[in-house]
Amino acid sequence: MAAPKEQIMDVRSVVEAVAAVGDDLEIDTPLYVVESLCMRCGENGTTRLLLTLIPHFRKVLLSAFDCPHCGERNNEVAFAGEIQPRGCCYRLRVPSGDQKMLDRTVVKSESATIKIPELDFEIPPEAQRGSLSSIEGILVRAADGLEALQDERKKVDPQVAEAIDQFLIKLRACASGDSFFTFILDDPAGNSFIENPLAPSPDPSLTITFYERTPEQQAVLGYLADPSQLGGQSDEASNEGINSVPHRLLKEPHGSVGARAGRQAIAQGNSAEMTEVLFRYSAPEEVMIFPSTCGACMGKCDCKMFVTNIPYFQEVIVMASACDACGYRNSELKPGGPISEKGKKITLHVENIKDLSRDVIKSDSAGVEIPELELELASGTLGGMVTTVEGLVTKISESLERVHGFTFGDSLEEDRKNKWLDFRARLDKLLSLKQPWTLIINDALANSFVAPATDDIKEDKQLTFEEYVRSWEQNEELGLNDMDTTSADAAYSSADAAPRKSAGD
Repeated sequence: MAAPKEQIMDVRSVVEAVAAVGDDLEIDTPLYVVESLCMRCGENGTTRLLLTLIPHFRKVLLSAFDCPHCGERNNEVAFAGEIQPRGCCYRLRVPSGDQKMLDRTVVKSESATIKIPELDFEIPPEAQRGSLSSIEGILVRAADGLEALQDERKKVDPQVAEAIDQFLIKLRACASGDSFFTFILDDPAGNSFIENPLAPSPDPSLTITFYERTPEQQAVLGYLADPSQLGGQSDEASNEGINSVPHRLLKEPHGSVGARAGRQAIAQGNSAEMTEVLFRYSAPEEVMIFPSTCGACMGKCDCKMFVTNIPYFQEVIVMASACDACGYRNSELKPGGPISEKGKKITLHVENIKDLSRDVIKSDSAGVEIPELELELASGTLGGMVTTVEGLVTKISESLERVHGFTFGDSLEEDRKNKWLDFRARLDKLLSLKQPWTLIINDALANSFVAPATDDIKEDKQLTFEEYVRSWEQNEELGLNDMDTTSADAAYSSADAAPRKSAGD
């Protein structure tokens, strides 16, 4: 077969030419060349496009980009056809020492997931784009991607970096054929492929399974997933492991399944402790949706709100909104229930890397202290936020840098400038954990929280909670001294008395 001819064309002509090609690809298809922008250097390179047919598979569009200015090169495979009616799962057993097995051609679409059960390893769809490669090439690319950031990991978390180094040894052993493994290619779109050199005869090492997509997979592929259509699934889908019972649960309101199961357990056990444990982690009974306005583009959007209970804390109200017009998203957490009678002081002794990952709820009435830096932020600083210990320190550093934006000006005295630079360096060193430090959150309304590292909060020796009686000045600042609820109490009392009176009549 003669080599394809290069034609310099624009993008529109290429699309029209590819669309005009029918199912018959026996004729020589031209190699289209399009001028493209290089995302590394900003200069123009060239992209070569070739429509071809993979035997025993289907038509694919191969693209290869090359930049003569910076040397950037990449390639990608796209599918000229449509999404297949069913998903596919390829399972290939690769014995050790068989290099021909590693050289098999693999077509991976953008929606495919690659798994190696022996290593408990998974390559999600977003980790690698659609590609035309071999089994060895995919594993080598995954290993190179993990190894690229090892130097930074060794500085931040040496234990994780060491574990990844040990894993890379096993992964490269599979890529070189020194170890037995199972290569699984799962694609809900049905457009992925592993070469079968014995085709059309079956390959004893290769197993291919086709399955019906779940509603979640349909939604990921861009289809409108209707749970009401799940009842019409065929028996074939049920035989291949698609269980229709969990899908029917999607029709029920969010949180009702767990709440119903909890009530059944309570009815059977009739225990107060069981009630407390079950509903401590129960999902919300109802998610309320009401119209709102986007804070970025002032367009109309929906705000979703539900009430939940955080273990060892209190009832909170979670609100989240997303704008379809501009993509802006916002979420916030508000305390629920009555105002606490006492304030709360939370003290956390940060000693290891796990302490930096503790969840932190800082309300807008809480102040933050770090005694090692002689740093104290008054209540209301930074507002309310849901973050981690590391995120809170990062927010403090960014906020102070914005406030002291003019500190680095030429007119500032050198000793004051050096003092600020030294303080910022000491603040950044907190995250390196060269020495233990203390985080104190003082909230007069007791609406702040730091997550414990153990299941039982009493066993966490690094975390302490201290309740205290608010001073008159604190109540005055919060507006509690002048708060009069006698009218509301009387109204509630009369409302409760009315049903009792009618019942007595």
